[in-house]
Amino acid sequence: MPSASRSITIRRSPDDVFAFVADGTTAPQWRPGVMDIALVSGTAVGARYRQGVKGPGGRRVDADYEVTEFEPGRRLAFRAVAGPVRPTGAYELEAVPDGTQLTFSLAADLGFPKSLLMGGAVQKSMDAEVGSLTRLKALLEA
Repeated sequence: MPSASRSITIRRSPDDVFAFVADGTTAPQWRPGVMDIALVSGTAVGARYRQGVKGPGGRRVDADYEVTEFEPGRRLAFRAVAGPVRPTGAYELEAVPDGTQLTFSLAADLGFPKSLLMGGAVQKSMDAEVGSLTRLKALLEA
């Protein structure tokens, strides 16, 4: 099962970091794989975003998601509801002396056939997603 996780410290309050990542429309500013995104409905738990990400050959792939947990300043979790791979993910936030420790994790249960065909590509994509925390840090600390 492909999965990835990364933690980073950002010199901003947990509330500031949470507000930024909870607003899915900010994703193109720090997640280079996002081609387009829009809030479709809801707020907090149940919010749904229509999202297109770069797939093979740079083509757009649906990757819509729904927020499943929403604890301001502490935790935001989601699950993909569209696309060929439907990972779950979470942002965990913790106040630390220098600001906020943010941990971003992703996991996808592909099943046997998809795992053989897509496992490596999915792992590479997940590694890139959690790697984008470096861009988020730079953006929020600017």
